[in-house]
Amino acid sequence: MIPIDLSNKVAVITGGSGALGRVMARTLAEAGADIAICYYRDQETARLLQNEITAKGVQATSVQADVTNQDAINAMRDAVVDTLGTADIIVNNAVIQYNWTSVLEQAPEDYESQFQSCVLHNVYMAQAFVPAMIEAGWGRVISINTECSMQNFAGQSAYTSGKRGMDGVLRVLAKEVGAHGVTVNQVAPGWTISEKSVASESDEHYWSKVPMQRRGTAQEIANTVLFLASDLASYITGAYIPVCGGNVMPTI
Repeated sequence: MIPIDLSNKVAVITGGSGALGRVMARTLAEAGADIAICYYRDQETARLLQNEITAKGVQATSVQADVTNQDAINAMRDAVVDTLGTADIIVNNAVIQYNWTSVLEQAPEDYESQFQSCVLHNVYMAQAFVPAMIEAGWGRVISINTECSMQNFAGQSAYTSGKRGMDGVLRVLAKEVGAHGVTVNQVAPGWTISEKSVASESDEHYWSKVPMQRRGTAQEIANTVLFLASDLASYITGAYIPVCGGNVMPTI
């Protein structure tokens, strides 16, 4: 058996109190990583998750931060360093939700919010955490993208513009830091079943078009993040990896 061992690694997860963030935090913790849960509003859920993770025998902390604000990201980094030490792994998961509508009707501020929460979020996290990874000669930057980036369906323009923008930033970053042992990859979920998901008629409308004929789970997304965080993925960088049952397939 090939184990995944993240002992003595520190992982920071933005959007850590959210449905997907919680599963990723638990999964990395079960592999031995110490976990920093970055949350924006839901302090209670973050604290409960922190207690749950420490019960697994690793260290955890929860830190509030607005991922669209560079000063807040830097303050969060300092708090993580003070409590857990220098971060080895960052998982950029947080995103701002908005109303999906046509390009002709979408408010300009929706595009601005997606740029801030997708592009600048990734820039700020890289500038805050990657220098220490370069110094250490090892690091993992993992960002959560979406299958929507390839689909470009009607009503998705603000969301996809932000996600496609972060894709460009991350591919450039991968080329800039690869020589230092730092990998930069993206995980792109489809419509994922989380702890609070409720089945509806739209489920079949979605999964009937998916080659695997079902929706994915948050755990399946977390498993991919775990792999990318490990030494098993030491020679993978600059990748956009759909975890959506084949609903989108990057081509060559």
